[in-house]
Amino acid sequence: MRVLAIGECMAELAPTDNAGDFRLGFAGDTFNTAWYLTRCAPNATVSYLTAVGTDALSQNLTAFMRSSGLDDSFVQTIPDKSVGLYLISLKQGERSFSYWRDQSAARSLADDPARLAKAMDSANLIYFSGITLGILAPKQRQFFISALKDARASGKIIAFDPNLRPMLWESADTMTNAIMQGAGVSDILLPSFEDESVWFDDATPRATAQRYIEAGATTIIVKNGSESVYFVEDGASGEVPVKPVSDVVDTTAAGDSFNAGFLAGRATGLGLRDSIAFACRLSRKVVQHRGALVPVEASTALDGDTGRLV
Repeated sequence: MRVLAIGECMAELAPTDNAGDFRLGFAGDTFNTAWYLTRCAPNATVSYLTAVGTDALSQNLTAFMRSSGLDDSFVQTIPDKSVGLYLISLKQGERSFSYWRDQSAARSLADDPARLAKAMDSANLIYFSGITLGILAPKQRQFFISALKDARASGKIIAFDPNLRPMLWESADTMTNAIMQGAGVSDILLPSFEDESVWFDDATPRATAQRYIEAGATTIIVKNGSESVYFVEDGASGEVPVKPVSDVVDTTAAGDSFNAGFLAGRATGLGLRDSIAFACRLSRKVVQHRGALVPVEASTALDGDTGRLV
């Protein structure tokens, strides 16, 4: 399977065990998912579409992509721009962020229609998020959604994590309208109930799933923290229990790694429940470490026969 993830990768300053010290790395929601996917589905080819600058930090980012096993063929270079920066603050394992992204080249990732169409045509599965939509100007956002619609019509599978981040949007209405447009061109939805309940007033995970089914998606996986994962696919619904984690260190990439685990499961032929269970195990491993990208050894991959981390 060929996977294309689209979005923004930023420089990350993550706290270390020494108070006041931070470690520089690279991360971003769709990038995190792509990074974990290369480790959990080694038979998949994972490409990342974004834009970077010409400065040293941008060059370090593209070098990091290549060293991580990601295909950077669709990374555009834009002079006089750079990559965004964010800093993680932690309190009892829960994270908050401070952002600096005004000069982020990734805001221009949808400016080249031919490049975007070529990248989408190369993939079997295309993955994006609400942050991907949120960093784009309105005109580019509409073009991007239209390109996804065309890709889906041509047989591509479109996967979408709404990842609601109001600070990226001019208003809550603009955000929720754009999210529903994104859902309308997607096959697989991977929302988090905590966000959906706030911004869409969903009373239950089932209500979240139903709203996205009505938008046109076929597979809905509703993450819900330590509560069971609710799913709907082709008219069938159910729940997969989540094993509690007593030693949470950093939840930065909890949802991103879950998404990678789920997509890896489907890419290797696992059923829906087994893919969700694997996603939960991977996410549980990730939140026990600091930072978005934590060590996942090459041998820690998905066994297509057992659906286990091996």
